[in-house]
Amino acid sequence: MTRQTRSLNGEWKFWKDEHGTLAHDALAPRHALTVRVPAPWQTHEELRGFTGIGWYQRTFTLTPKMIDGRAVILHFGAVDYLAEVWVNGKWVGEHEGGYLPFEFDVTKLVKSGANTVTVRAADVDIALRTAADALACDALGAVVLEVWGQARQFDLVASRKLTLAAQTSGVTGLVLRMAAEPSPSTAETRWIVRAAHSPPAASWSSAWGAPVFDAQLVRNRHGPVGRWIMEWKCDECLFRKPAAYPQPVAAAPAHRPHQAPARARQRRTG
Repeated sequence: MTRQTRSLNGEWKFWKDEHGTLAHDALAPRHALTVRVPAPWQTHEELRGFTGIGWYQRTFTLTPKMIDGRAVILHFGAVDYLAEVWVNGKWVGEHEGGYLPFEFDVTKLVKSGANTVTVRAADVDIALRTAADALACDALGAVVLEVWGQARQFDLVASRKLTLAAQTSGVTGLVLRMAAEPSPSTAETRWIVRAAHSPPAASWSSAWGAPVFDAQLVRNRHGPVGRWIMEWKCDECLFRKPAAYPQPVAAAPAHRPHQAPARARQRRTG
């Protein structure tokens, strides 16, 4: 029996996953770009500055002759850096490493006719290299690197490289690790920032309140640590301490305590 090969090189649909929130079964076609494979997604005009997580998807057709009594192997030349693969909506496997080929046996997942392969590619390495190069440029004021989840590439060695580059150039480096647990690093300071309670706006009880953050400085190599509750003032572009009572409180007359809530409801509905 001769071996048949079907190349999937060419045009693939692509989605930017800037916040790590997309899923393999919820990729909207209207939001997709078209990229060519094999090639880094940065070769696409709209993706030149993008690093992080990207989703690839392509539909291909198999004939009964191609699959009857045959093993079907899905082969990748390389995916940088961490690849997760689905075929026809079913999980296939993952591979870590951006320079080596890998393959999966998908015999039980494919069918005669149209099939879909989906790949989630986490490009953390490029983000780390780009940040290191940027930190080496002393003309910059600051460099911000966003890392989502527990990125294994962002280890103590990678942290040390970024710290040395920042110390040499004098450029401030900020690493934002979202949805992640604390891990060893060589950073000068470590902050844990969470969303804090944001009361409704004072002018209207159902309106959105100002963003409030709970910022805790848990490590400071050159001074004390602490914790702050800060309210972001969008119009003034600065943080400030939230008011003790951000909502107005009306004092009701002693002989008519039930009237104040009634009037408040009238103001809200009038």
